[in-house]
Parts: sequence; C-alpha cells; structure tokens
Amino acid sequence: MVLQLYDTLSRSKKLFQPLQSGKASIYSCGPTVYRDVHIGNLRTYLLADWLRRTLEAQGTQVQHVKNITDVGHMRQELLDRGEDKVIAAAIAAGKTPQEIAQHYTESFFEDEAALNIKPAHEFPRATAYVGQMIAMIEQLVAKDLAYEVEGNVYYRVGGFPDYGKLSGNTGEALLEGVRAEVDPLKNDSRDFALWKAAEEGRTTKWPSPWGDGFPGWHIECSAMSTQLLGDRFDIHTGGVDNVFPHHEDEIAQSEGALGHEVVGHWVHGQHLLVDGLKMAKSTGNVYTLSQLTERGYDPLAFRYLCATVHYRKRLNFTFNSLRAASAALSKLRQEAFLATESDDSSEEPKEGEVTDNEWADAFWEALSDDLHLPRALAALWGLVKSETAPSAKAKLLREFDEVLGLDLLPEPAGLPEPVRALVDERQELRARADFTPADKLRERVEAAGFAVRDIHERSEVVPQEMALPTDMGVLHSSDDVPSHLDDPDGAGFTVILTGRDDLDGLRRTAEAVLANTSGHDVELIVVDNGSSDGTAEWLQELATRDQRVQPITCDHNIGIGAARNCGMRAAHGRVIVLLDTSVEPTGDFLSPLDEALEDNSTGIVGPFGVISEDMREFEDAPGPEVDAVEGYLMALRRTRVREVGLMDEKFRFYRHLDLDYSLAVRERGYRNWIVSGLPLRRHAHTDWERTPQEERDRLSKRNFYRFLKKYGHSTDLLLAQSK
Repeated sequence: MVLQLYDTLSRSKKLFQPLQSGKASIYSCGPTVYRDVHIGNLRTYLLADWLRRTLEAQGTQVQHVKNITDVGHMRQELLDRGEDKVIAAAIAAGKTPQEIAQHYTESFFEDEAALNIKPAHEFPRATAYVGQMIAMIEQLVAKDLAYEVEGNVYYRVGGFPDYGKLSGNTGEALLEGVRAEVDPLKNDSRDFALWKAAEEGRTTKWPSPWGDGFPGWHIECSAMSTQLLGDRFDIHTGGVDNVFPHHEDEIAQSEGALGHEVVGHWVHGQHLLVDGLKMAKSTGNVYTLSQLTERGYDPLAFRYLCATVHYRKRLNFTFNSLRAASAALSKLRQEAFLATESDDSSEEPKEGEVTDNEWADAFWEALSDDLHLPRALAALWGLVKSETAPSAKAKLLREFDEVLGLDLLPEPAGLPEPVRALVDERQELRARADFTPADKLRERVEAAGFAVRDIHERSEVVPQEMALPTDMGVLHSSDDVPSHLDDPDGAGFTVILTGRDDLDGLRRTAEAVLANTSGHDVELIVVDNGSSDGTAEWLQELATRDQRVQPITCDHNIGIGAARNCGMRAAHGRVIVLLDTSVEPTGDFLSPLDEALEDNSTGIVGPFGVISEDMREFEDAPGPEVDAVEGYLMALRRTRVREVGLMDEKFRFYRHLDLDYSLAVRERGYRNWIVSGLPLRRHAHTDWERTPQEERDRLSKRNFYRFLKKYGHSTDLLLAQSK
C-alpha cells in the first residue's frame, strides 16, 4: 500500500515518503488543559490516531509525540491581561495552576482511552520545556528574526519572506487578520509574541535573558517538536483552526531558527459542527465525550460517526446521526461476532464462498488514498454482507479493526460452552416445533447475557451489549413529540416552562406555578432543553411527586423556538401559557389571563408588551393593546395555535421570537393585549446574563434580521399605522 496524504502547505496530495525508510515521525498539537476537550477536538485526535494505525498496519515504525499545554498557553486575546486560561481557572476554583492542569490532563487521557486512541509515545508538557523555548528564542534574536522591547520578545514577521505560505495570509490579508490586536510595543502590527514580561504579582513565570516572564503560545510547539523529533520530521497534525496563526507561526519560528524546512507533511482535519452551527458555549452546543456517554451512547459510536465523513470535510454532528452510528456499530459487532462464532478454519470452503482478498484490496486502497475512511467503511460493510468464508471474514475483520479501532470482535470470541449447549438444545426443540420449552431456554440464554434473534429456521445469538440500541429515552427534535393540538381539551390550562442548565430557575418557577394554581385544572410541561446540571434527575423526581407535571427531556439544546414547540405540541390545555424562568408567580395569575382571553378577537395576552412605529425599534408599552406580547409570559388559546401554527424554530436564541410569533397572530387578524396587575416577581434572565456581551449582540442581531426579513414590509400590522 502506497500512502498518499493531502499536504496543506502544497495544497495537493503527496506520496508519503518518510525521512527514514520504515519509520515515521508525527507531532500532534495536543490539548490545552484548562477544561475538558470537546468532541471537535477529539475528531482531530482521531485523525492522528487513524493515520498512525494505518502506517503501523503497513509495517512502519511510528514515533508519535503529542504535547500537553499545561501552563503558559498564551492565546493572543489574553496576552494583554498577562493571564492565561489555566491561571484564570485555577484562581476561580481556588486551586493551583498545576492542580488544574493535572486534573484535565487525566480527563483527556480518559477520553482518548474511551475512544481507543492509542497513547502517543511521548506527551511533553510545556512547563518542562521552557528552557528549550528560551534557547530557540535566543537563536531567533541572534539572526535578527526577533527583537526585545521592555522584557518582551517579538518575532519579526517582515524578516521571514515565506510568512503566510501555509495559510495564504499575506499582505493585506495578514494585516486584516491582525488589525484588532493592539500592542504599542511591537515594531510591526504583524509581529507576534515569543516571550512576555511578567507583570507585577504574577506567580507563574520563569527567568530568562530578558527578565522574568513566560512563553508565547506558538513557541512551545516549535521547541518541543524539534527537541523530541529532530530538526526535520515527517508529519504535523492539527485542526484547520490551527493553520493560522499557530502553525503559520510555528513554521516561521522553526525554519527561522534552523534555516530549513522542518515538516514534511502538514495534515489538518476540518471542523465539526453541531446541528449545522459552530460550537459555542452561548449556543449550548459544545459537547464533551462524557456528556455523550451520560446520554447512553458508546464512545466508539462517536468514533464510528467520525469515520463516516472524510477528515478534510466538515462533519455535522447531530444526535440523530449519533444514534444511526450507534445502531450501525452494533450491527457490525453482531456480524463480526457471528463470523467468529461460525469460524472453522479446518473446513474446506463451500462452493460460491468468496475466499480471495477483494474486500481487503478495497479497504487498503481507500486508506492509501488520503485516509478515505468512508470508503474503507464501505469495504468493511461489503465484506460483512458478502458470501466470504467465515474463517476469511473473521481474519479480515480483525485486520480491518486494527486500523478502525471499533472493538468489533470481543475477547474471548465466541459463545461460552454452557451457552452454546443451551442454544443447540433450543435449536433442536424449535426444529420439532416444541416452542414452550424452547422459550424457557431462550430466557436462560438471555439471563446469561446474550440476545437471541430467530431468523426463519435458524437462530443468531450475540452478547447483549451488541444488541441494537434502544431509544435513549430523550427527544432529538420537536418532531419527536406527538402533537395533541387537534385533540379535545384535556385540561383547563397548560403552563410550559423551558430551561437549559437553569436548574435553580426551573425549580423556583415550577414550584411557584404548582403552589399558585391549585384552584385550576392545570398541567405543567417542563422542557429540559439539553441540560447537564442535574435538571433531568430533578424533573423526574418532581413528576413522581406531582402528577400534574409532564417532563420532556431533549438530548441537546434544540433552541428556544423548538423547545417551546415541544410543549405546545404536547399540550392538552384549553389555554396555553408560555412562562419564562425569570418570572415567578406569587398568586393566582391564571384567572386574569383566562378572563382576558374570553374575547374571540384576542390573540395573545400577557403582562409585558411592546409597540413599534416601523418594525425596527420596539419600546415597552403599558397597553392595553400592544403590537407584541413579550415572551416572559405569553398566554393564548390552544385553538389559536392550531390556526397560527407553531413557533419559528430558526429562533434558537430567545430574542425576537416573541415579536415574530405575536406578529404571526396579528397577521391572522387577532389583537394582543396587556393584562396588568398580575401577581408576579421578576428575576434575572438566565440566557441573557450568562451570554457574553459580544455574543448577545451577535445572536440578537441575527434574530432581528430574521424577524425583519419576514415582517419588515408589513408595517400595516402595527397599531401606529392602523390609527
């Protein structure tokens, strides 16, 4: 097998020719250990693992180095503060930076082990190589590629003509990329920090020729990679987000110091998206491996999912796709188990059985073509479904899994003899149509930990853990909720709460609703929108304690529009009340709402509303009639929902969703009203408070333009225009 790899630097596939025949050296950018790595990081580490496994399957001896950035990882936006994220996390937790780093390093090792990622041969820690970093900086200063200003050392980008060759960021494009960075000490805005002077009171610092300080972000990888793999090595891996500035700066540092190219192949994995969106804490779609396992998924189902998309293409992670991957992996394991169970290498091949290596050829050819895992999986499935002799099939499955790392074959393989005896006896009973005792034997087989699948005259028996996964008990979208909107009213009121990682707010509001609605026929629907703070457990306990509570649990953040739609689809109440966790009822709030909805011309009612002159600026209004009722509390008849429809699920953030739905109601000819004097207590809005200002602005603006596109030309719907 001749391996071709896409090289980011040359922007082409290149034949992999290692510096030393039969040996390969790989450096991978590892984790910054101030928090758990997320599944996007893990996809990049899987790329390096599959590359290593493929080379080793060729008989190549691999030396793999993966760095651990424990303390001193200086992302540019934090340089001016003189504080890195490890230090910030340590201060917040009351621990030392070393303790924080050690905790998350161990967590990283656990994640890699769970994904069957082979441990790197060396995991150098940045703090152990500060001396080598200083030595490399001294080389750059001696060559006039770096300069010192007030204890800070900067790389002179203008002195390295090849800067930008990896990313293409040169000239104006480079200036645009660094324009936001302000550092008056630099000679040129393009220059970047190699060493930073320690500010007063800083504890994490090292002595240097320029005074006490700490290394910049990029220098660590240049120092560690060349120290451990030599001044030339074969492959450098990472994610596309590392291309600029990190790897671009690595090239400038390493080649500037050593005077020649250092890396033979630059290999980068593409981004992982979640539900089509970039992962962001504010969006609530950043997942760790432990969060997947908490939802009942085998970590190797995620490994399988990553193998279904080529590493240079974006992977859109959804829980539906993870479910499909889980089912596919279970099926593969069943087939692999059955192949080994049927394997009798002493038997002669039967007529028509495939014994040659056509599937092996397809598998290895796929891997040799820039690690094309999707085609390799297709060859694996072709083998599984083929008439290949069981002995050959089992042998190839073992070989394939050495690269895939999916644990397809259990150890030891095959059925234990006592279970096999039960299966054989049951088969004889079924052949005689003696089904009652056969069913009892089936129960004994299942009690022993094996699942039985009867197919016509034969039975297949596999370990229970290989059985196809059942439903995980949670929802993946609002479509998973059966709609009761067309059913007759089953309650007087349905109050709907939604929350994501807002246990305190959900508990406070839910208990207030239950305490202040005892005189009404009420169902309380609480939608747990992908929380990881214990909300699901509390919600199940609440539902057990109070039969009025109906819990709905989503396996991820499906967005506020979709979450509220879950509640409305499940509602049985004549009146639907959408209540935010920032609003706490302190008395009977349902009777005034019900009274306000008696008028057939009424659409939505609530305590807070807004009006507008032009659809672009909205201001609070006392009512009684308003253009839109704010989403903190919106009440409407269920018949209105049937007529108007559900909320627009493109509104994942809450801002402007209420305007959008209120205008949809007005478009149908209904009027929106303020109900004043409701017994309510206001609290801080969780989603708003925990979202950084910049992200608030971005999400709000995106929702506003979405709203404006729909209703910007419908000013006739506004009260100001209808007078």
